[in-house]
Amino acid sequence: MNGTNGAQAPLQLLDLRGKKGLIIGIANEQSIAYGIARHCDAYGAELAITYLNEKSEKYVRPLAEGLHAPIIVPCDVRVDGELEAVFEAIKEKWGRLDFVIHSIAFANREDLHGRVTDCSRDGFALAMDVSCHSFLRCAKLAEPLMTNGGCLMTVSFYGGRKVVEHYNVMGPVKAALESATKYLAHELGPKGIRVLALSPGPLKTRAASGIDRFDELLDEAAAKAPTQQLADINDCGSFAAYLVSDLAKSVTGTTLFIDGGAHIVG
Repeated sequence: MNGTNGAQAPLQLLDLRGKKGLIIGIANEQSIAYGIARHCDAYGAELAITYLNEKSEKYVRPLAEGLHAPIIVPCDVRVDGELEAVFEAIKEKWGRLDFVIHSIAFANREDLHGRVTDCSRDGFALAMDVSCHSFLRCAKLAEPLMTNGGCLMTVSFYGGRKVVEHYNVMGPVKAALESATKYLAHELGPKGIRVLALSPGPLKTRAASGIDRFDELLDEAAAKAPTQQLADINDCGSFAAYLVSDLAKSVTGTTLFIDGGAHIVG
């Protein structure tokens, strides 16, 4: 692209050096959050990484250490004070934050495998709390640390927009998450904080394995996608790294699909 004076503009490459990011949601090396973390690290970002509990630490810590993360801390959003402790550790170590990747979701098995009509009050509240409200909490805690602006990103799914067989209670929950993304973007935009949702197609992750007849969902999605193939965690990672970079400084308040175009096919 030529500038107004006819000179060739310099090519701006993806560069996350100097950026500090928090990654919530790595369970193992197949996690979407790990795909994102790996690409952000490769482009130079410094990362804080959480693990769910003592049982999961043995899987997550080696991955986090492999990504040179200086902050590796537990975070179960259901436990009072743990999410706050994560942000306090970041404040003490870095004093600021540039991006947050929120990639967690949960529903009781009986609610996930049953009809939305039959979902219990407590089960619905739990799914909403872990999968949606925790993102709002992240935004509130990140806001004072994003003094120079930043990016908040969560992970959704097409089932939040259209009915997907066997996705059940997570459909309404993801719909709420996408709506929350828009409202957060509106409220935090004046401070230079962007808010986005990624919507990959079905991926073989530990979390997805809890969905009833998930293999059928994978096959159907691949068959109808214009590309005839599904995305993987590396596709999610490279796109997310771009979105948290300054190259995407005008992108906010939307859900971005990484599904081979499956969402455009009825």
